[in-house]
Amino acid sequence: MSIVKHIPNTITCLNLISGAIACVLAFNHLYFYASLAIYCASIFDFFDGMAARLLHVSSPIGKELDSLADDISFGLAPGMILCVWLKEVTNADLCDPLPYLCFILSAFAAIRLAKFNLDERQTSSFIGLPTPPVSMLTASLIALFDTEHIWGTYNVEWLRGIASNPYVILAYVAIFSYLMICELPMFSLKVKHLHWKGNEPKYILIGSSILLLIGLQMAAIPAIILLFITMSVIIYLFGSKKKEA
Repeated sequence: MSIVKHIPNTITCLNLISGAIACVLAFNHLYFYASLAIYCASIFDFFDGMAARLLHVSSPIGKELDSLADDISFGLAPGMILCVWLKEVTNADLCDPLPYLCFILSAFAAIRLAKFNLDERQTSSFIGLPTPPVSMLTASLIALFDTEHIWGTYNVEWLRGIASNPYVILAYVAIFSYLMICELPMFSLKVKHLHWKGNEPKYILIGSSILLLIGLQMAAIPAIILLFITMSVIIYLFGSKKKEA
């Protein structure tokens, strides 16, 4: 039992280590491998809570450790990726403050995680955009331009021009910083049963994700995350109109 109780925290530490590796890879302009490290962190983040529930070894320290790990993998890492990318495309030097504004995203991720720990409403769904999708979206978008390592062939030259604009990048930082702390309800992939009723959004997202992965491969990751956000907004608006009626 003494070993078993440490399994969830060990998985959480693997999340943190993956995030730290993503930062190092991003610093060396290896955006594709940095994105893979963040995907690994997301997988570990999904399974540490599941392991704790299955093994009945949840603890207060596990909750705090999870937030600290998430702040590295889903706060610092995406901020680092954007900072290095912006520095690269603008040829900024180390004294130029512009690329460092990307770490505003990291700060809001920390605020998001702190709010999540205190918000008792977010047991089966989310209020505001969770940090893992933001990190994966950021990493996967920039990874599309790592042509030396990415698999598949994509015509992303039109997107490179947009993603190389510092104002677009800073607008991205502002929009997703807000989405993480806003009061917009977002559905969770956690399931209490396997029936269709009650899990419709989850199954639609999973099915669509499989089709997107088959068709777009690596480029499917940002599309899936944007689909998740869009579906959450539609469900929220539809639910609000239903209540008003």
